[in-house]
Amino acid sequence: MKLGIFGGTFNPVHLGHLLIAEDAAEAFKLDRVVFVPSATPPHKRPRVLAPAAHRVRMVKLAIQGNSRFTCSDIEVRRGGPSYSVETLRHLRAAMPRAQFYFIIGTDSLRELHRWKEAPDLVKLCEFICLTRPGERVARCRLRGARVRRLTGHPTDVSSTDIRNRLARGATIRYLVPDAVRRYIERHRLYR
Repeated sequence: MKLGIFGGTFNPVHLGHLLIAEDAAEAFKLDRVVFVPSATPPHKRPRVLAPAAHRVRMVKLAIQGNSRFTCSDIEVRRGGPSYSVETLRHLRAAMPRAQFYFIIGTDSLRELHRWKEAPDLVKLCEFICLTRPGERVARCRLRGARVRRLTGHPTDVSSTDIRNRLARGATIRYLVPDAVRRYIERHRLYR
């Protein structure tokens, strides 16, 4: 089984995330893409971070109906800083025959050598690196990293922009799935 692992804060999950996952699944013939919302992101500290339970629920709402997508709350249940190496070790122990592909952006690829236990991480998976519109192809400075490039649908949707729009009362229609938009409104997130 070929599994794509897509980690992040998903604060909130949006259509750009879904397009990335779909493009990766299609381009690399992945059987599944596992969305893994982080408990506490160690590499970036968003000013506004919705509670983990809300972020997990929004991901589940966003991916419903796509049989190739699933959500794991492994990092949320573990609590504390979310380190990819720990998550991949756990997943590999649970599914020793699976091939793992970690989906990241060029910004993360440039910093991969700084991640916790990075030399061990590259032994656990290959990386699918999305090049965003206007970005140069990043070089990975981590020896042994197996990186596959993904040129997906160009999208300029960001969680930061969505949170800013919500804070000023603007619409987020067509930026997130309708179920996620309704959930955010019902729970008054990011206001």
